[in-house]
Amino acid sequence: MKIVQHSVLPGFNITMGFTITYLCLVVLIPLTGLFVVSAGISFERACEIMSNTFVKRAFYLTFRTSFIATCVNAFFGLIVAWTLMRYRFPGRRLLDAMIDLPFALPTAVSGIALARIYSENGWIGRYMPFGIRNTEIGVTLALIFIGLPFVIRTLQPALEDFDREVEEAAASLGASRWQTFRRVIFPCLLPAHISGFAMAFARALGEYGTVIFIGGVIPGKTQTISTVIFEKVEENNLQAAALVALVTLVASFLTLLLINAAQVWANRRAMTI
Repeated sequence: MKIVQHSVLPGFNITMGFTITYLCLVVLIPLTGLFVVSAGISFERACEIMSNTFVKRAFYLTFRTSFIATCVNAFFGLIVAWTLMRYRFPGRRLLDAMIDLPFALPTAVSGIALARIYSENGWIGRYMPFGIRNTEIGVTLALIFIGLPFVIRTLQPALEDFDREVEEAAASLGASRWQTFRRVIFPCLLPAHISGFAMAFARALGEYGTVIFIGGVIPGKTQTISTVIFEKVEENNLQAAALVALVTLVASFLTLLLINAAQVWANRRAMTI
């Protein structure tokens, strides 16, 4: 007698239909709109828009500060995740909950808070030999703030699933702590680390609210891609805004594609250890 197993969720055809419809409404159709609007721009006009000095500097600033901020988060995020998962101390749960604050806070609130603390007259900024508001350092600081949770939350499950017996076996074979971490622990964490890096980097590329309050919108100095797009929309130049957004989308996709390729390589390397 054949036993029919009933699933709580509907069948494949229904769920696939909902999935495709949802992705089309939320992702595919809006992105297609960028191509449609940008298609009305002539090649000469597109070259003129993208060759603008301020637009080129905005691209360079955005990708540079996003990469620097993500590298900082990748380093310190690993330390924070390791501390939270490996040690028990008073206030650990409170500290762990604070990691999610950049997720919960509106970006404008985050920007105002950072500007209030690190401005020339801020609580910390007044003791600094240089100001960071309306500077590239301020932009980088804002991107560090909003990107840190991605790295930590991605690494924590990997650390939790790591088998302590493997670490103990390496120690029993005479490996030092650094050798155990470098040759045993870190290769296993590398796929999750790269995944967190990719998410933090992607989040930093599109940040707007936090950046404008502490970094400012100074053309050629602290103006990022998102502020350029917003400026074009304010000028009612929707075609130029769509073109810049489309180029940003393609550049971000190619960058994330390279990062995902590195993650696949890291997964294969981890499986051989």
